[in-house]
Amino acid sequence: MALSKKPVTGMRDILPAEMQVRDYVIGVIKETYAKFGFTSIETPCVENIANLTNKQGGENEKLIFKILKRGEKLTAALQGGEDKGEGTSAGEVDLADGGLRYDLTVPLVRYYSNHANELPSPFKALQMGNVWRADRPQKGRYRQFMQCDIDILGEPTNLAEIELILATTTTLGKLGFHGFQIRINDRRILKAMAVYSGFPEEACEQVFIILDKMDKIGAEGVAAELEESGFAKESVERYLELFTGVGQAADGISYLAEKLRDVMEPEVSENLKEILAGVGATKCSDFELVFDPTLVRGMSYYTGTIFEIAMPELGISCGGGGRYDKMVGKFTGNDVPACGFSIGFERIILILTEKGFTVPNGKKEAYLLEKGLPTERLCEVIADAQKRRESGTQVLVARMNKNKKFQKEQLAAEGYTDIHEFYINPLQ
Repeated sequence: MALSKKPVTGMRDILPAEMQVRDYVIGVIKETYAKFGFTSIETPCVENIANLTNKQGGENEKLIFKILKRGEKLTAALQGGEDKGEGTSAGEVDLADGGLRYDLTVPLVRYYSNHANELPSPFKALQMGNVWRADRPQKGRYRQFMQCDIDILGEPTNLAEIELILATTTTLGKLGFHGFQIRINDRRILKAMAVYSGFPEEACEQVFIILDKMDKIGAEGVAAELEESGFAKESVERYLELFTGVGQAADGISYLAEKLRDVMEPEVSENLKEILAGVGATKCSDFELVFDPTLVRGMSYYTGTIFEIAMPELGISCGGGGRYDKMVGKFTGNDVPACGFSIGFERIILILTEKGFTVPNGKKEAYLLEKGLPTERLCEVIADAQKRRESGTQVLVARMNKNKKFQKEQLAAEGYTDIHEFYINPLQ
C-alpha cells in the first residue's frame, strides 16, 4: 500500500510563500519584544501529564494529545493497575505519562519554578513555539499551531499589564494593524458581579462559561441558558441589570465600583483605571483600550486582570492573556505574581496572507544558468553572486529549466525583481 502524502488531519504543510511571511513576522516580534526587555526562552514540547491535567487549562485539558508510557512501564500498565496489583484493566491515566503541550503558559511556569534562582526578578520571558490541541480543524484553527507569548513573573503591580499591552500593541502596529481594540476586564470584577447577583460562589465558573457566549447569543440567550442551568430568575435578572447599567454609564468601571462596594475591594477598580490611564497616555499604535465586563477568557488559572485583542472589522479575536498569580505556587508552594499576553500568531498570518501582504525585502536577484555551462564560466558567475551577497543583495543561483518562461514567472512571484540568464553561447 502506498504511503499517504497528506499531513495528519489538523496538521499542515507550509509552502515557501507563507513561510516567508511567517519568518518576517517572527523577526518583527522578536525585535520589538527585545526592545521591551523580553528574553527568549525555549521549553520542551512534551510535559508531564500531571502538569497538563491540573484543572487550570479549562476546556483545553480535554484536547491533550497524550503520550503512552514505553517499554516495561507500558506493558505493566496494560496488564492492569501498575503498582496497584489490582488486576484491573488499564485506564487512560495509567497508560499515559506525558502529553504534548496545549499552550505555553504551563511549560513557562514549570520552567520558572525549576530555574527561579538562576533568573532575574522580575523575569520578562518571550516564548514562541508550536502547541497541540485535538480540536476540530477549521479555517484558521489547526491541531498544531504556533503560539507567541510574553510574560512577566515577579512583578506584583500593574506595571506588568501596562508593559505587556504596550509591547503587544507596538508589535501589531509594526505589522500594519490599526484601529483594533484591546478589551480588558478583571476576574475579580466578574466574581463580584456574580456574587452580588446571588449566584453561589462555587458556581461562578459555570456562570462565566455561559457569560462568555454573550457576543454569540446575546443577553437574552445568556439569561435563558442561566435559567435552564437551574439558577434563580431573580439572580439572573439582577446580573444582567449590571451589564445594562455599565452600558448606560459614562464610566462603567466607576459604576461597578459603586454597585459592588460590599463585595469587591476598591483597589480592583482603581487598578483597572490606572492601567487604562497608563496605556492611553503612552501608546504609540492606533488602537482603543476598552473596558468590557463580559470578557471572561477560558483559562481558570487567571486571578486578576484579563485582556483580549479584538479586530471588530473582522469579527475575530487575535490573542489575549491576563494575570495568574497563583500558578507558580502549584509547583513550588510559594505564589509568585505573574502576567502574560499571547498574540494569535496563526490568525495574524492568515489575515496578512488574505490581504496579500508581501515581505518588504531588499533587492532580490536570480541567476539562471544554462545546463552545460563551462566550469570556468560557472565559477565566474557563482563568484559574482557571492560578491553581490556580501554587499547585502539576496541572490538565487539555479539551473535554467526547460520551461524558462514558467520558471521566471515563479521567481517574479517570489519577489525576484532582476533575473539574469547565463548561456553557453553568450550571444543567446
